[in-house]
Amino acid sequence: MAACTIVWFRRDLRLEDNPALIAAARAGTVVPVFVWSPAEDGQFHPGRVSRWWLKQSLTHLELSLKKLGSPLILRKSPDTLSVLLEIAEATGATQVFYNHLYDPVSLVRDHRVKQGLSQRGIVVHTFNGDLLYEPWEVYDEEGQAFTVYEAFWKKCMSMPFEPEAPLLPPRRLTGPIGKIVGCNAEELGLEDEFEKSSNALLARAWCPGWGFANKSLDSFLRSPLIDYARDRQKADGASGTPTSLLSPHLHFGELSVRKIFHEVRKRQITWAREGNAGGEASVNMFLRALGFREYSRYLSFHFPFTHERSLLANLKSFPWRADEGYFKAWRQGRTGYPLVDAGMRELWATGWAHNRIRVVVASFSVKFLQLPWRWGMKYFWDVLLDADLECDVLGWQYISGSLPDGHELDRIENPEVEGYRFDPDGDYVRRWIPELARLPNEWVHHPWDAPPSALRAAGVELGTNYPRPIVEIGAARERLQASLAEMWERDAAMKAALANGLEEGLGETVEVAGTGGPEHERMDVPRVMVHMQRDADMSCNSSRRDQLVPEIVPNQFHIRAHESIMNRSAAMVEDGEEAGRAAVPMVFASVRRGMGGNYGGHHVEGNGGEVAQASAPIQWPTVTAVDYELDSTAESASVTGRGGSEGGTVPVWSQSVSARTPIQVREGLVPEVRRGPGLSRRQLQASVQRVNLEGMTSNKAEEEDFYVPKLVKWTQPRKRRVKQDG
Repeated sequence: MAACTIVWFRRDLRLEDNPALIAAARAGTVVPVFVWSPAEDGQFHPGRVSRWWLKQSLTHLELSLKKLGSPLILRKSPDTLSVLLEIAEATGATQVFYNHLYDPVSLVRDHRVKQGLSQRGIVVHTFNGDLLYEPWEVYDEEGQAFTVYEAFWKKCMSMPFEPEAPLLPPRRLTGPIGKIVGCNAEELGLEDEFEKSSNALLARAWCPGWGFANKSLDSFLRSPLIDYARDRQKADGASGTPTSLLSPHLHFGELSVRKIFHEVRKRQITWAREGNAGGEASVNMFLRALGFREYSRYLSFHFPFTHERSLLANLKSFPWRADEGYFKAWRQGRTGYPLVDAGMRELWATGWAHNRIRVVVASFSVKFLQLPWRWGMKYFWDVLLDADLECDVLGWQYISGSLPDGHELDRIENPEVEGYRFDPDGDYVRRWIPELARLPNEWVHHPWDAPPSALRAAGVELGTNYPRPIVEIGAARERLQASLAEMWERDAAMKAALANGLEEGLGETVEVAGTGGPEHERMDVPRVMVHMQRDADMSCNSSRRDQLVPEIVPNQFHIRAHESIMNRSAAMVEDGEEAGRAAVPMVFASVRRGMGGNYGGHHVEGNGGEVAQASAPIQWPTVTAVDYELDSTAESASVTGRGGSEGGTVPVWSQSVSARTPIQVREGLVPEVRRGPGLSRRQLQASVQRVNLEGMTSNKAEEEDFYVPKLVKWTQPRKRRVKQDG
């Protein structure tokens, strides 16, 4: 008798090269399911444009699956596990298949789902549908996780086996007998009525869906790829996009990264045979860009605290400035620096910006304004069309100097120089800042230096219709150096407070240049053991079996980590109407009341009906707790004081009218810093990094299947880049 299998779709909304779907099709009856559970996303609830894309993509996938013979079942619920159990009972399904995700939010949820299904006798099989290589397959010569991109990508490109070839979609699917209660994409509530008029503009530029994703890839391979190395830095794509524009398709899993890799490699082989050096260079450059996405998942999996804390431990002492006025001016595109303002206005209007522009605006936020990088990361998450938590974290940590190979802490770029480098003709600035449209090229990137006659002729009144710079470049450099000096003083004081200046697991240290402090300063980098000596007998083939299933073992700290992700200690409020009427970028994606409560409820939304649920809260599996007596190291502690042993401080995006002045209410959300639940970030890391590689053919993992990374510290020199003039 053929098995009945539920395929749980998440960020893999495609038919082609979908390992979970294809394996289920081979097993027998297939029940495709997608559960929209914003409550489980907590503070990382998708923003407006991301939800629009998801709605269109689900509609496209629903039609495709229906044609194959098994329609997609859509459900909305505060609890994914209860929906899967209910559908399994209704269909008689004995298996649940899904593809891996690697961000901390998904790891917490996926573990709970797997445990709940297994306890009910349902077999869970998981697959790699998102990466070229699984995070536990790539490690250095000492068996530890990489913390430098170049070394990581070099190892990936020198692996003894190529990434798996993409799989063809199933020819047909055998659907379940009888009708399963569900809803359509419109009933999921992904799009509010007041959002539809704005979202309609997105459809003019983008076509979500896995079928359109393949067309976008074909278009990129035909033309832009061959000149990618030459054109990728152009900020203005009016005459033809210089980038692939595949990132939204990749985030929602409409396009397989393995398919992109193999298609691009085919072009590389062809151009190498033809002696086309430019084409080869373009492929190498594009593959490196694809590698950054791979690396973002790698870091998120091995260092799951990085969405809240810098990878470099020294950054916990940096005196970030919680200046709401600066933050508002930055996100509204009113900093007085044309390239920065143009980028922020494009980001708000379209949900998109060129990667080079994202680097410029992010660098301005953390280096000029010294705003906490987590504020910028959260804003990008809320407004980007391709908002991707892992890539978002990697990008902001790289810009803020929080990575060993990121921007140096004392590196600060001049937006004027960057403007002439990436927008030499000023076309990009003029498109998004019409106030400067008539300003000559000579002054378009630094209007404050233009003579009064030129400003009058262009109709520019600095301080009236276009702002003056909110921070002078010279002052920004001096303030950054002062902040770095303060950071090193704090860091030295913290280390001196330890017994005899020794810290367990600190390891050797080396001299580091270019960190914004004295050349003898040391940067502390955590390390994670990936490949242990007892695994030496495992061959390469065994390390890449489908049986290797990431799973985190919960304990009291794991539960607290889940509460931290949910931000449940924060007050949740309704959406404000002023935000919807704003003419300039002012607000964050809203969080509805009730999303921060317990999972226990009385019903979940279906197709006009209700699905019974237990009203009791979640019962987490009982395990032995591990005592990790480590302090919180969240950067936001530098804003309101370091968190004590009861937990760190985390930013909460609130719209509480009572906490703000009337003008702040009119102008939208402002960041507030509140104390979160008792949780050490290192406890979160130690808990989440317990990974169980469970056998695919057994519900009970054997002893040798458990993979428990060891945490140690090491230090690494950071090479100072030589700045090149534009």
